[in-house]
Amino acid sequence: MKRCRVCSSTYSSDDSICNVCGVKPEEKDGFPLFAPAFAYGGGGFKENYFADLAKVEEQHFWFRARNRLIIWSLEKYCRQFDSFLEIGCGTGYVLSGIANEFPASNLHGSEIFVEGLAFAAARQPAVSFMQMDARNIPFVNEFDVIGAFDVLEHIQEDDQVLTQMQAALKPDGVILLTVPQHPWLWSPVDEYACHVRRYSAKEIHEKVRTARFEILRSTSFVSSLLPVMLLSRLVQKRTSAKGVDGMAEFRISHWLNALFEKMLGAEIAMIRRGLNFPVGGSRMIVAQKL
Repeated sequence: MKRCRVCSSTYSSDDSICNVCGVKPEEKDGFPLFAPAFAYGGGGFKENYFADLAKVEEQHFWFRARNRLIIWSLEKYCRQFDSFLEIGCGTGYVLSGIANEFPASNLHGSEIFVEGLAFAAARQPAVSFMQMDARNIPFVNEFDVIGAFDVLEHIQEDDQVLTQMQAALKPDGVILLTVPQHPWLWSPVDEYACHVRRYSAKEIHEKVRTARFEILRSTSFVSSLLPVMLLSRLVQKRTSAKGVDGMAEFRISHWLNALFEKMLGAEIAMIRRGLNFPVGGSRMIVAQKL
């Protein structure tokens, strides 16, 4: 069901107009705007960053490994899912991987910035895309799975987003989350990336449970590269956010990129066998709606 952003009434997700107040969402370039006030300046991210990401995601070890982990999690914990919504879908890289593995699924992607949706739609024209504010999701009991991959850390009201995700899920629906981990890794790179926080495991677990989810799986990843990350962050702390090259970590040699991908591949293999890493640059959580 859709939820009208004007009168809060619910109506069929197949309808484009609220049958109570008659409001129809605005559109831009074919995308419905559920939060038009934020479509061109929603905060929490730099609009010009989409073009930079689109150039590196398909080959960079971190994005490739994260996609493998997300797809495995869907296969393991959400085998029968039909509908999936990604919050903060960015350039559509994650959705492309999911679409390739689950071609029969009904996939949706959302972004607060309209500009990002153009990149995503070019990658996956068959996916349904929308502009929306994750703090006010315009759906109720609609999706089997909702994913937010390195999104919550950009939003001050992350607890509100989790509550909205819970309401938008069908009964027994599942959320998949990835977030940057360990506050002691905070550096000017986080400021450049418009992060509000890096999470401790305790903090994100408490917020997920408070939003009425049962945690099915939680593990760190990018654990084998934690020493490299720590060294890099210590060096970066000597500069300011204005002086940070936010794309520097994406411009690494081919051989180092291949080595790091193999290392993360080994981590994923151990996670698949049931190992939960206690520390790591990121954390993945799978949780079910109560």
